Amino acid sequence: MKALEVKNVRKTYAGGVEALKGVSLSLEEGDFFALLGPNGAGKTTLINILSGLVNKTSGELLVHGVSIDQDAAQAKLQIGVVPQEFNFGIFEKVIDIVLDQAGYYGISRRQAYPNAKKYLTQLGLWEKRDVQARELSGGMKRRLMIVRGLVHNPKFLILDEPTAGVDIELRRGMWDFLRELNRDKGVTILLTTHYLEEAEELCRHMALINQGKIVSSGLIKDLLASMEDESVTLDLSQTPAKETLLDLAPFHPRVTERSLEVTVNKQNSLSQAIQRLSGAGLEVLSLRNTSNRLEEYFLRMTQKKDV
Repeated sequence: MKALEVKNVRKTYAGGVEALKGVSLSLEEGDFFALLGPNGAGKTTLINILSGLVNKTSGELLVHGVSIDQDAAQAKLQIGVVPQEFNFGIFEKVIDIVLDQAGYYGISRRQAYPNAKKYLTQLGLWEKRDVQARELSGGMKRRLMIVRGLVHNPKFLILDEPTAGVDIELRRGMWDFLRELNRDKGVTILLTTHYLEEAEELCRHMALINQGKIVSSGLIKDLLASMEDESVTLDLSQTPAKETLLDLAPFHPRVTERSLEVTVNKQNSLSQAIQRLSGAGLEVLSLRNTSNRLEEYFLRMTQKKDV
């Protein structure tokens, strides 16, 4: 069974703004899936439709085979949503925020308490359970949002920018928690993020949305492998002469002091570039990708004119 099926979903807001233009995608049970796209691409609209905050114009959505149109209550019971914006009362206690959320799913505070304790403990918030939310740091508030989204044990979790504004060390701790949740508990996760290294680190599949349309989707490793060329930076023993750069013309060389950026592909491989540098008496001390591969793919796909 698919964890999520989105079939030709459209959304046109009052005034004629078409936010979604026939979006279709599916997530397998147990997947860790990235939904990526620039601001205004339609990610939040789709998430808001899934969470019941926005009504779609047309199309169909099923969560674990349950139609959101035909049985909204049952479908939403299977979904946990962690929105980008903090939307809890800042004067409420942490434990109350979590237990009150369970009530929206018909779960009593007594029944929800073990889950609340478990997830607050795992995310380092149990000692803050009687503290008002306004006293929490930004990172703690982010973790509280995740606990609140999990209190009813959903099979499908939607994370909208869950680590925005969180420092690197804390972000990696949250990554570990989410990996365990996905791997050991079998929770399907849909992630949106502007940290592309986060998507590449955590997710297996992705869909890229732009201007209300899905412009590519599939295994991340396959999508990256489909790129015809990539930029590589070589650190050299010395600055290359003009003659050497002319010999490297097919690689579109760009020089910065003792570093040389080249574009390699199937026709002009990295080994060929290194051989030409070696022939010119230049030693390659180290090499690295000029930019994050997923970032490079993202920019190429979202800057296409024929979206």
